[in-house]
This record gives sequence, structure tokens and C-alpha cells, in this order.
Amino acid sequence: MGAIRVHEFTTVDGVVDAPMWTMDYGFPDDLAASIGAITAPATGILLGRTTFEMFAPAWSTRTVEEDPGAPFFNDTRKHVVSSTLTDAESVWRNSAVLGPYDADRIRGLKAEGDLYVSGSATLVRALVADGLVDELHLYVYPVAVGEGIRLFPEGTAKTPLALLGVESLSNGVAHLTYGPAAG
Repeated sequence: MGAIRVHEFTTVDGVVDAPMWTMDYGFPDDLAASIGAITAPATGILLGRTTFEMFAPAWSTRTVEEDPGAPFFNDTRKHVVSSTLTDAESVWRNSAVLGPYDADRIRGLKAEGDLYVSGSATLVRALVADGLVDELHLYVYPVAVGEGIRLFPEGTAKTPLALLGVESLSNGVAHLTYGPAAG
């Protein structure tokens, strides 16, 4: 059975949408290595439609010379959870639409190998609620922005988690790793 590892950039006040605020902190080598350790075992990428539509133009033409992460994002099979998108392959190679969220279908993908998820807050909420996330990697930036999409918005059911690791990065970012709480 594979694992689902989720990577989120977040502010101290929990905002995860369009993380333009990360630009002020750069992308140092230790951050790249930390994210690389999450992506390394992945045999597939699982994305929600909105994140897919943001990633496709940003990554599809990027080369390894421009970004060492480009081969992973371009060559790895991408599975897009969407009830509205019909064609992902013509937008970004190695991409397929799974259809609307279906926990059993995702369990089937997980059985085939490790999956990496980035962003995709709506999808991640569903995965966490269904107990499908093995590792939730939160990269907490030392800034509060006051508004925006939160990973766990007000009204979210109580979600106990277990702390698996803490890493302090050179740019002031805290990398917190959580997993499912012991039953």
C-alpha cells in the first residue's frame, strides 16, 4: 500500500491559497531538499482542478535547467480530481481526469503507489476527513495575511493529528509534519 503525502505552504494564520507571500522568503537549498524528500517516493501526483490549472502553465514548459523539480512535475503521472474538467492531457502531459472526488478510487490509486499532493485545499480536506492522508507537511511561513482560503476553515470538524516531525528552515519557515492521530 502506498502513502499519500500532502505539502502545503501556509501562513501562521492558516492561509493556504495562492501563496504569493512565499516569494519574500526565497527558496533556499534546505527548503528544496525538504520538499524533494516528500516528492522522491511518489509515483503519482494527485491534484484538485484549481491547483492543476495553476500548476499546468507554470510547470509544463519548465526545464530541469530552470528548476530541478521540473522533471518530477512533468514526467510523473498526474491525477486530477474534478467534476468539471474533461481533458487534462492536452493541457499538461501525463495528466488524466479522475472525475469527482471518490475516496474508493483514490484508495485504489494509493494501493498502486505513493501519491504527492500540493495545494488542492478542497481535495486535501476530503482526503483528511476520509483518513487517506499519511503525512501532512505544513510549511509555515512567518507571516499572517489576515484573509484567504484556509486549509481548515471555520466550521471544520475536529481533526486530531499526531506530530511526526519538526524542521526549522534557513528562511524562517517551520516545516511541521503531521499524520493521523492514533486511534
